[in-house]
Amino acid sequence: MPGKYITQQQESIYMKNRQRGFSQETSSAKAGISIRSGRRIEKNQRGRKKQRHWRTRQDPFGAVWETEIIPLLAREPELTGTTLWEYLDDHYPGQYSEKLLRTLQRRVKHWRAVKGPEKAVIFCQSVPAGQQGLSDFTRPRTTITIAGKPFDHLLYQFRLAYSHWRDVHVIQGGESYSALADGLQNALHKLGGVPAEHRTDSLSAAYINTTQKRELTQAYEALCQHYDMKPTVNNLGVSHENGAIENAHGSLKHRIEQAIKVRGSADFQNLEVYRRFLDQIVDKLNKRCQGRLAEEQLHLKPLPHYRFMDFSELTVKVTTSSTISVKRGLYSVPSRLIGENIRVHLYHDRLECFVSQTPVITLSRVYPKTPEGRARRIDYRHVIHALAAKPQAFRFSQLRDDLLPTPQYHQLWQRAEQQFDPQQACKWMVSVLRFAYDHDCESPLAAELLQQNPLPELKALQKRFIRRHATQPDIPAKQHTIDAYDQLLSGSWITQEMAYV
Repeated sequence: MPGKYITQQQESIYMKNRQRGFSQETSSAKAGISIRSGRRIEKNQRGRKKQRHWRTRQDPFGAVWETEIIPLLAREPELTGTTLWEYLDDHYPGQYSEKLLRTLQRRVKHWRAVKGPEKAVIFCQSVPAGQQGLSDFTRPRTTITIAGKPFDHLLYQFRLAYSHWRDVHVIQGGESYSALADGLQNALHKLGGVPAEHRTDSLSAAYINTTQKRELTQAYEALCQHYDMKPTVNNLGVSHENGAIENAHGSLKHRIEQAIKVRGSADFQNLEVYRRFLDQIVDKLNKRCQGRLAEEQLHLKPLPHYRFMDFSELTVKVTTSSTISVKRGLYSVPSRLIGENIRVHLYHDRLECFVSQTPVITLSRVYPKTPEGRARRIDYRHVIHALAAKPQAFRFSQLRDDLLPTPQYHQLWQRAEQQFDPQQACKWMVSVLRFAYDHDCESPLAAELLQQNPLPELKALQKRFIRRHATQPDIPAKQHTIDAYDQLLSGSWITQEMAYV
């Protein structure tokens, strides 16, 4: 139509149809323009719309834009349009209605693009084969339960920048040197080689104070030196500098969610079943990079002959209560260790205890639910024989509830308190625990006793579980003569014949 400007979209439709081989007439019809306009487009003679330099309506923010809004944006470029509108509404009540919010947001967006500060630029990387491996910790988006109980944990992930091969390790507790060292070494030994450089974030969550940060930094540097890797760290809070591993977190979490939906449940029988579940997911992800992995393995350095220390070491003394305290956790140990100074190798998931160089016990590590709290792992089997010697100590023991191994035994103790007097209840409960330990029948015994109402008397249980010593055979004693005794004293040994009856 005469006097109507041709839009950019119409020009694009016309040229695309011409490139497909359509005539000027057909292309013009498809674009909704005249044939003459089509010819002008091909000759680059189309008219240009004059830029308008005047406003078609009054600027609603003309009174405050230059004097108040721009100074605020110049000082704090991250201020949003909503925040600025609220500022105007507070200082000029009723003058700027909420209908102007969208207009203000567009004005702020335009100002940032034209006069705003420079933005960070992400430079995509092309890392050579064998050059870089990356580590980081993350949490699954789906709540995982083990035997019906929520399982609070992290996932450590190692990834090669070139081939995108990855390995995932379950971490109990937070980010720490032992978690990083254990996961990294497991990945490297599974990979069969070592990249030239290892990159991670600042791991600030692992540091409680400056002294610990220095110790962990030294341990991490020694770990990288052992594997002949150069340690590098991205800038604090700049996650895209660790992008090769951050992107891998997203794909891993998505795969876990999908696999759990197929499985139909996020509850696992035990930790080992959950680990196998994750291994299957990682194996499927790694199938996509087998070709690049084979190429990258040719550039990896060989592994050292042995693993590096992936634990923290400390020394603790066993208290008279047969317990040790480690990192806000209280653990029971066998009573024979009372008074001993034992060395503890502290891993993210366990404690390995030594007397001198001799290993004595391995304990599963526990973590408090809050940073200020404490956790306990008390095993009645460590102290049951000592407790059986003084069963009345059970009643008001600070560890009484922890000594009961399962909810079923908590129910038994409640029923025992109701049925027996306090002294008998203590003796009955301690005896049941001892029978469960001595005869290795913890679960069956609790299930059997809970079905009985009232609870059986202690004498009936003792008659069932305590085995009387069998009658010893009568062995006749032979009286030696005085002469034989004289020969013994003088050193003249003789052979005595045993008389069998």
